[in-house]
Amino acid sequence: CHCLEVGGKKILIDCGLQQGRDEHDDNSLDFSPSYIDYVLVTHAHIDHSGRIPLLVKEGFSGQIFTTRLTAQLMSIMLRDSAHIQESDAQWQNQKGKRAGREEVEPLYTLADAEAALQLLRTYEYGQIFDLCEGVKVRFNDAGHLLGSAAAEIWATENGVTKKLVFSGDLGNVDQPIIRNPSFVDQADYVIMESTYGDRNHEPPESYTQALAALIDDVFSQGGNIVIPSFAVGRTQELLYYLRELYAEGALAGYEHCPVFLDSPLAIEATTIFNKFESGYYYDKEAMEVLRQGKEILNFPQLQLSISSDDSKSINGYQGSCIII
Repeated sequence: CHCLEVGGKKILIDCGLQQGRDEHDDNSLDFSPSYIDYVLVTHAHIDHSGRIPLLVKEGFSGQIFTTRLTAQLMSIMLRDSAHIQESDAQWQNQKGKRAGREEVEPLYTLADAEAALQLLRTYEYGQIFDLCEGVKVRFNDAGHLLGSAAAEIWATENGVTKKLVFSGDLGNVDQPIIRNPSFVDQADYVIMESTYGDRNHEPPESYTQALAALIDDVFSQGGNIVIPSFAVGRTQELLYYLRELYAEGALAGYEHCPVFLDSPLAIEATTIFNKFESGYYYDKEAMEVLRQGKEILNFPQLQLSISSDDSKSINGYQGSCIII
């Protein structure tokens, strides 16, 4: 969550929610949201967008700018996050009532998330738009998640223009589904994230080979594979690889084994990923699958747990399977 002040205007770049045990107290805002004029969102992951409903709850009423597909993903993720906030508060109050503690309020509610979504304004990659007097913005493909962007900002103050780039999260090269990050060729200042900056990455080709070997090893012993996975981004990568393995016959002898996608949020996100986007967001390999009339994340073995009954029914499945 960065605040850029230009010509008397305050522009927030991202407003993320800290996640993890014992970090809830860090999610309050240490500034007055009513003083913020505009918000730019680099991508939909909750650690970059998750406090936006709180921002609106506490007085922000300006516009929120992002890419079109980030807005689509935010619409499901912020509603899901609000549901979690409400459920957590309800659980704490049930425990607290027995202990005589005061009731706690959720960080924000579904109504706050809905109000935030009404403030979204979207642009495509590469479009330069006037945010306000003296400030121009362009979103560039960051290759991290569908719709993810690095924000280029041209800021003019007292007749001097400086270009700032906020990287957001940058993706690796040769990831499935989405394109490689696009390059930014000039800036006066770069504000950059470096979550994965301290390691070398395996060649992407090894992912499918290792996954096929793992599946074969477990299934040959009559076992099941349970994969905990982020609902938006990681799950879709997994489905892409699994579709590829089944389609290429890399799981010979196990073609009948189902893949259960056991997450309503992941299912909603996958629906957005599966939409045909005319080469705008997808890489050339994914586009080739689409040109063949296939869905990039759907295959006969995939079964969706849309309801709680669907989820419970997995317990009764006899045989080897993959559960995400």
